Amino acid sequence: MAGLLPVAEALARVLAGAAPLPEEWIPVGTCDGRVLTRDLVSGRSQPPDDMSSMDGYAVRSADLPGVLSVIGESAAGRSFAGAVTAGTAVRIFTGAPVPAGADAIVMQEEARRDGDEVAVTTGVSAGQFIRRRGLDFTEGLTGLASGTLMNPRRLALAAAMNHATVPVHRRPRVAILSTGDELVEPGTAPGPDQIVSSNALALAAIVRRAGGEPTMLGIAPDRLAETLSRVRGARETGHDVLVTSGGASVGEYDLMREVIAAEGAAPGFWKIAMRPGKPLMMADLGPMRLLGLPGNPVASFVCATLFLRPLLFRLSGRSDADDPTEEAVLGTDVGPNDLRADHLRATLATRDGQLVATPFAVQDSSMIRVLAEADALILRPPHAPAAAAGSPCRILRLDP
Repeated sequence: MAGLLPVAEALARVLAGAAPLPEEWIPVGTCDGRVLTRDLVSGRSQPPDDMSSMDGYAVRSADLPGVLSVIGESAAGRSFAGAVTAGTAVRIFTGAPVPAGADAIVMQEEARRDGDEVAVTTGVSAGQFIRRRGLDFTEGLTGLASGTLMNPRRLALAAAMNHATVPVHRRPRVAILSTGDELVEPGTAPGPDQIVSSNALALAAIVRRAGGEPTMLGIAPDRLAETLSRVRGARETGHDVLVTSGGASVGEYDLMREVIAAEGAAPGFWKIAMRPGKPLMMADLGPMRLLGLPGNPVASFVCATLFLRPLLFRLSGRSDADDPTEEAVLGTDVGPNDLRADHLRATLATRDGQLVATPFAVQDSSMIRVLAEADALILRPPHAPAAAAGSPCRILRLDP
């Protein structure tokens, strides 16, 4: 099979020239999974004042042990306006500001209240149970750097620093088109020789998980004019990526090469030295990158995992998944490989502290049920020799 492109080179071509998309400002509550385009500097200090970390009494450590007069109360959102002076204390609650003059908090369990007096029989150290102003962060601090991938914890920090909106890279806009007269939408009654389309829905889910916004273009019949119309529509509506499923092989009804030519472009590649997924193609249609995936469901999914997902990460500004593979050991023997990189669907388990990947006995690229049960792909390089159970291998999780 001369002319097959190695997987690594194909991925390099898919990612070539792909740069993080422009900036947009979004509400802080919606930034999970997005990448910051600027440093986020805190607009306030946290806590804003010295705060109590316990329910109890604000006191002067020099007055203890002893009996103190309770002169007021400090609660979160309702601070005590006066000051603690010699022989006095203020009832205080967790999260409340420490009154002026106090330098320690006595836990309520260590104090005995009697009317307007409180007795403390042990001494305390200055600073006990006080969270100092700015303990968490201070005004002007860069709390989150440009390039940070936001998650729920970092979202909480951005909000606490008083950011109502945050600057992030725009989500990639991905158009998804299925091709083939044999396809019908889920929920309809397939006619003779027809099958239910599942690739587009799986691809849309991959796009969402990778941070993109999918647009479903439906099913195009095996006619050049109609397929070309859908492709041009995706280009004209400003999509960053077009993913097609089917039509990328060499059959009489595989039209994607004709579509690319009609758009005045040339394939960046076609035919990859991999299994499943050999008939994969790429082309740039103006600013829109086209990935033509195979029609076989497993091949489509594997190609999307290996090529589409990294492309969307790159466009989203993510740099956290440059090498998503892991080390594992084989759960069964595997035979020698040919000139194509193999991607064996496998289950994962942990035995004696080791991650064990066990490939399914049947690896046909049309078997969606096996794909649904799989946890990972075992990556077998070209010309890999036979390997026994327990041998080391590299895996790529299907749900990272």
